[in-house]
Amino acid sequence: MNLIWLLRAARWARNPPSAKRVKLVLGIIAFCLFIAGLELIWGWPEWLTVPNPSGGARRFTP
Repeated sequence: MNLIWLLRAARWARNPPSAKRVKLVLGIIAFCLFIAGLELIWGWPEWLTVPNPSGGARRFTP
């Protein structure tokens, strides 16, 4: 672990974030996971796919 990360962790332990900020961050993470879950279940809509300049649309398939 880098020394800077240890100093940052020590400062964070002395001055922890407020409960409001923790709730905000957890809410943002939950929202992102919700959107990722929707995309995983229903897939990416065709109308949001950027068309390829050479014609046709390229789809990302993992």
